[in-house]
Amino acid sequence: MEGLKLVDVPRALPLLSAAFGTRHRRRPPATSSCSLRSFPGCCCLEYASAAGRTYFWVPSSHICNSKSQKKIIFSVRSSIEPVTQEMLGGIPKDYSMSGDEIRHRFLNFYASRGHKILPSASLVPDDPTVLLTIAGMLQFKPIFLGKEPRRVPCATTAQRCIRTNDVENVGQTSRHHTFFEMLGNFSFGDYFKKEAIVWAWELTTKEFGLPPDRLWISVFKDDDEAFSLWHNEVGVPKERIKRMGEDDNFWTSGVTGPCGPCSEIYYDFHPERGYSDANLDDDSRFIEFYNLVFMQYNKKEDGSLEPLKQKNIDTGMGLERMARILQKVPNNYETDLIFPIIEKAANLAKNSYAKADNVTKTNLKIIGDHMRAVVYLISDGVFPSNIGRGYVVRRLIRRVVRIGRLLGIKGNGQGDVEGAFLPVLAETVIELSTHIDPDLKSRMTHVLDELRREELRFVQTLERGEKLLDQFLSNALSNEGENGNRPCLSGKDVFLLYDTYGFPIEITAEVAEERGVSIDMEGFDIEMENQRRQSQAAHNVVKLSVGNELELAKSVPDTEFLGYDMLSASAIVKGLLVNGDPAAHVSEGSDVEIMLNRTPFYAESGGQIGDNGYLYCIGDENKKQKAIVEIKDVQKSLGNIFVHKGTIKEGTLEVGLEVDAAVDAKLRQRAKVHHTATHLLQAALKSVIGKETSQAGSLVAFDRLRFDFNFHRPLAEHEIMEIEVLINQWISDATQLQTKVMPLSDAKQAGAIAMFGEKYGEQVRVVEVPGVSMELCGGTHVSNTLEIRGFKIISEQGIASGIRRIEAVAGEAFIEYVTARDNHMRHLCSILKVKAEDVTGRVENILEELRMARNEVSSLHNRIAVLKASIIANKAFLVGSSNVRVVVESMDDLDADALKSAAEYLVGSLNDPAAVVLGSCPGDGKVSLVAAFSPGVVGMGIQAGKFIGGIAKLCGGGGGGKPNFAQAGGRKPENLLDALEKARVELMKTLTENISETAI
Repeated sequence: MEGLKLVDVPRALPLLSAAFGTRHRRRPPATSSCSLRSFPGCCCLEYASAAGRTYFWVPSSHICNSKSQKKIIFSVRSSIEPVTQEMLGGIPKDYSMSGDEIRHRFLNFYASRGHKILPSASLVPDDPTVLLTIAGMLQFKPIFLGKEPRRVPCATTAQRCIRTNDVENVGQTSRHHTFFEMLGNFSFGDYFKKEAIVWAWELTTKEFGLPPDRLWISVFKDDDEAFSLWHNEVGVPKERIKRMGEDDNFWTSGVTGPCGPCSEIYYDFHPERGYSDANLDDDSRFIEFYNLVFMQYNKKEDGSLEPLKQKNIDTGMGLERMARILQKVPNNYETDLIFPIIEKAANLAKNSYAKADNVTKTNLKIIGDHMRAVVYLISDGVFPSNIGRGYVVRRLIRRVVRIGRLLGIKGNGQGDVEGAFLPVLAETVIELSTHIDPDLKSRMTHVLDELRREELRFVQTLERGEKLLDQFLSNALSNEGENGNRPCLSGKDVFLLYDTYGFPIEITAEVAEERGVSIDMEGFDIEMENQRRQSQAAHNVVKLSVGNELELAKSVPDTEFLGYDMLSASAIVKGLLVNGDPAAHVSEGSDVEIMLNRTPFYAESGGQIGDNGYLYCIGDENKKQKAIVEIKDVQKSLGNIFVHKGTIKEGTLEVGLEVDAAVDAKLRQRAKVHHTATHLLQAALKSVIGKETSQAGSLVAFDRLRFDFNFHRPLAEHEIMEIEVLINQWISDATQLQTKVMPLSDAKQAGAIAMFGEKYGEQVRVVEVPGVSMELCGGTHVSNTLEIRGFKIISEQGIASGIRRIEAVAGEAFIEYVTARDNHMRHLCSILKVKAEDVTGRVENILEELRMARNEVSSLHNRIAVLKASIIANKAFLVGSSNVRVVVESMDDLDADALKSAAEYLVGSLNDPAAVVLGSCPGDGKVSLVAAFSPGVVGMGIQAGKFIGGIAKLCGGGGGGKPNFAQAGGRKPENLLDALEKARVELMKTLTENISETAI
């Protein structure tokens, strides 16, 4: 190339602008832009202006990374033309449509046809039937069930999804992922099959420009309507429409519930193979990229299908799959959605994806996929742990760390051998996130810190795994020859290393081979299959069901909430449930669920528990009370229906009667105080420990508040005090709260914080403590901070990796807590006969005196133990020609420390070789055992740790230790004498055999 010049990407803009029609301008037009995208073997410099887009293809070798930004070697030719394919030697031409542009075009296509563009829901679903968001339709599940009214007739989304049931296929196939984006269009009783099919074809062939003769269609075998629409309306030849069975093309949500036939669009990579014997399951030829579900039936318990009154459309187009097709790459991983991450990983490993072998490419693909998953999961509030969603994150992170080490990435891959490389890769993920999740960049510091901590923590675990592997190999070698076979690591041991310690099976096999040990791959595969079954059985299906709730929803209207402005109101009973079944009337003494047309009772949501109170039913014209109902809880159900749960204390309650609903004002005030205090607590945490901390859960109760937040360490004492001082200062400022209802977009722009786990509509309620806090919240709050009176943190603890929990009290609960603590202090002062300010010093003195007394007692016990040991030393007996001195005795009730002292004295006082086994019952149903072997005995191949473990099993326990000294315990003191007798017999037998072998 001629005229090569090194420029910053932004500075390339004037050059490009000059090249394409604006060369006489000093500055490029304001509407133009320049960006850089990476692909296998090259990078694409995209110049966009009002006239359209033009692309410069640049080899990856011409990309220079600096700390501030990327630079490119830009080709300025005399003719000022874009770099051509011929100049770069075979670089693909078809990256003209980026993944971001595919997403944008899909959403706009359906928006132009009346669909509302809605944001992606969180990866943490508001649905107990699934662990993570696994489908685009999940956020609309209540609408499909009729539990919530539709807000719009039809919608379109680009939904972030996570699926881990096929994690072993990631990187192995061209299309499997843990994280992916599902583009979808949805109709809630608006349009149906014809429009869905026609629009899908128009989008695919016209908007995205796919050749019609490359597209195949599948339909359910009995869906003649869909077959006719594809053939007669769209014009797809019958030869390219395949009827398929229920397993492939009939969607069900579960045993019962909404269901219906589906139709899929496939892309044909090899049309030259013709129509005969074409198999849509052939991944080498076809890829399914668009699925249309026609939700038209309800499946009843007897298996029969009844037509749904409201027919719905649920579709899904895999963004990564469409990008693969349009960008003409061999797999989803080499699209611009994932490849920049792969390329970064290859650079850290000092490797090249283009030159790598297949195994290395597979590993790099896994890294590219998993990094997207863990970054977005952590951003959505899922942190590594050993349970639930946290385990998904931890497992994926461990897999990336293992593979990174396997590829040779050391430290952070950039020279810091003590550093972490996951944050380096995560930066690339975040760079690509602009149009996927705009909020991710604001959480960048938090995500990177969590990844760094988890990786470094796991590296330590991995090192422990290496030690365990060495132990397993030693055991395998020590057992060599027992069955005449080559030493072998069991499948369970290999799986333990892989699953618990994250040890790559490839490294296990390599290290084992160096030591002359094979591995039981069959046993390992069995363990893997067992885990796979457990994984696939859990939380991978969106379950929908239609039962009494749906029938009730048809007759019970949404509840009008009056509780922001009043604590009592008249209402009409619209529905009653007893044990989940509808009832017309309920008598005294029965538990009941009551639906009213309106209510002052707050229903549990946003962490705040439901109100308590009473319903009073006035009878006839004499105003005689007909029923009294004590309300103990209020929950939301079926969308916005408030369910009042209580007990009939007097009389009978009937549907249609008028009641007076009265909230317990004192308990409501407690809830209001704790809810506003929770907002102040979050603001104080952000002020004291950093803005990156965020809520991970909450409880607003009458007696306390609980706040879970993301943070990697315990709070220091001074930080807790600073938080308390700050909150109490805000309380004393007597600030008047402000509450407004506004569009969600305006609230976010104003800086309002969304509360964890809440779902928001287009209009939201914003609660603001001016100058302190602004949050989206539907809960009840005080009017003035002075109502809170006081705030006190009563505990701070970790509940999961990266999750801390604060419990606190405010208002009346604060007064009760402080009063109780003061009473305890008065009582303590009375007992210790000191002033309150002297209690700490007095307690410290007592503890020191107690410590000294315990040490003195322990010393006496040890001296007594040694004295007893000197007596039983005379009971030592000789074994074998080497005259090994053996002592096996019970030492009554000596504790473990004293027993240890006795064993150490005996093995030291007896001449080498000597073997000592002692046992005792120190009380509380416990057994203590100890084995001490002299160097001569250890030299015979007898290890104390292995020996005492087998003996302890007789006492219902276990233990271990070093070859020369080991301790064990148990819970069956009645078996101690039998255990010691077994120790005596086995010790004599083992010593005799080993002495004989040594002599030979």
